[in-house]
Amino acid sequence: MTTKQNPEIRKDTINNRFVILSPARSRRPSDFKSKSKPESSNGSSSNNATCPFCAGNEHQCAPEIFRSPEDSSSDWKVRVIENLYPALSRDIEAKADDCDQMKEGNFIRTGFGFHDVVIESPVHSVHLPDLSEEGVGGVLLAYKKRLLQLFDVDSISYVQVFKNYGASAGASMSHSHSQILALPVIPTTTSTRLDSMKMYHHQTGKCILCDIQADNLLIDKSTHFMSIAPFASSFAFETWIVPLYHSSHYHEIHEDKAMDLGGLLKLTLQKLSLQLNDPPYNLMIHTSPLRVTSLQLPYAHWYIQIVPQLSTVGGFEMGTGCYINPVFPEDAAKLLREVEVPKKG
Repeated sequence: MTTKQNPEIRKDTINNRFVILSPARSRRPSDFKSKSKPESSNGSSSNNATCPFCAGNEHQCAPEIFRSPEDSSSDWKVRVIENLYPALSRDIEAKADDCDQMKEGNFIRTGFGFHDVVIESPVHSVHLPDLSEEGVGGVLLAYKKRLLQLFDVDSISYVQVFKNYGASAGASMSHSHSQILALPVIPTTTSTRLDSMKMYHHQTGKCILCDIQADNLLIDKSTHFMSIAPFASSFAFETWIVPLYHSSHYHEIHEDKAMDLGGLLKLTLQKLSLQLNDPPYNLMIHTSPLRVTSLQLPYAHWYIQIVPQLSTVGGFEMGTGCYINPVFPEDAAKLLREVEVPKKG
């Protein structure tokens, strides 16, 4: 495989930011392997005796919101619970006169919100890609159910679903889990993304994600979704999973599509693990604000972003918001396309 030698500056038109692709700063793309241990900072991958997320230890957890199946006792598959150490407080009553206050020229809003944990399996040693396609689909449907519940809270504007895998990616527990954080404000990056999508739609009459020409950036495709290396990847082996159908809100996903997505997400995580030596990673679902208007629906399109943690962010990236990526996305896509995942059974 021949890698381009000259650096390029590309623009991520979806998120309105630049990225520098600089292969001279790296070894060959095929040589990229994670050097970080994926385990979290607090223990062994088989320490289910003291892990509060394991089956049988439910009493050690923060209050449960729901489980799947709903009527299960010890044989549950997915549990959604409150975060024991929440970033925001669900116990603060959001009052109208508490919102958008200014103090000495600074914006202040009451720290009301919801911070939940999704326990993806009752078994400590089982990680998300170890689940069956239906099992991954069940986790995805748990996200949907919780988002629909949060939609009924008038003061919640945006919900971020995310998964940190590995201590260096921010995971504090080794038991497979993800998190949901519901905010009373719309994050700046979300507003920027929507503005960029709106501008593209205004200029072309099309949705920017519906209009993607994957070509040599395509990794895999299922019935309803595709995995790609984005054209202006900010990070080495960054991967997106994009619905092939137009959809503004993740919580509108139907069960059959969630199962289809479960299969592609499982495959994608398996390929990243095999190619990159089981790297720590961050997974994020970028959806639309809950109160999005009907005028925004033609251009707003949700997707999943997966970022393997293969390098550190330095002062240039922090100072400019422009990331230096040592792997061209075309090369990353080719390598991931060619990864053969062993078939079980």
